[in-house]
Amino acid sequence: MVKQFIICLVLFFFTLSINAQIDNKKKSVVIPAIESKNDSLDVAPLTPSKPINNSTIGIIRPSISPNLNSTEKEFSMFPNETFGNPGEFYEKRLKEKSQEIKDQLELGTIGSKTDLFFGNHLTKSKFVFVKYRDYGEIDGDVIRVIINNEILELYATLSGSFKSHKIELKEGTNNIDFLALSEGYLLPNTAHFKVVDDQGFTLASNLWALSVGVKASITVIKE
Repeated sequence: MVKQFIICLVLFFFTLSINAQIDNKKKSVVIPAIESKNDSLDVAPLTPSKPINNSTIGIIRPSISPNLNSTEKEFSMFPNETFGNPGEFYEKRLKEKSQEIKDQLELGTIGSKTDLFFGNHLTKSKFVFVKYRDYGEIDGDVIRVIINNEILELYATLSGSFKSHKIELKEGTNNIDFLALSEGYLLPNTAHFKVVDDQGFTLASNLWALSVGVKASITVIKE
């Protein structure tokens, strides 16, 4: 009986010893708190946001390139072309052509400055046909046709083909005058004229090259 009591007492102390060791292992390490010099509530206040301007919503302003005013030429694989005024080329060509005609006819700058007379021509015809045309380039030469001091055609622009008028002849002298009104753009006023009787016979045929205000004349005498 005593032996059992001693065994129970030993077991009791043994159990207490084990529980004490377990409790010692479960103890936590306490870290002392360190006071901060800065207050945790010392935070810089938030700045209020700026209101949005409704006029700029959805609008993207393009950035301006600093090289817009640059005078440097851009590289190009094609040579630079300069286009002249076509009117200058045309005017130059006319001047050269005009000078060429003047030199050939030896008429100076504006053609013949004196009236030309192509003679007296006799006929028994009751009428004649007066014909005229421009024998040079068609450049806008204009003449006035006058029969016996009366205007037959006030402004006649010369073309490349003959224009014809039938003229009733009076007894005696019949004067036919061609007055140069314009030399066109190729100086001078150039024309080829014919006077043909009622039988188709050519009484007179000749050329003129006149200055403005100068006339070419022919006289037809009816017998």
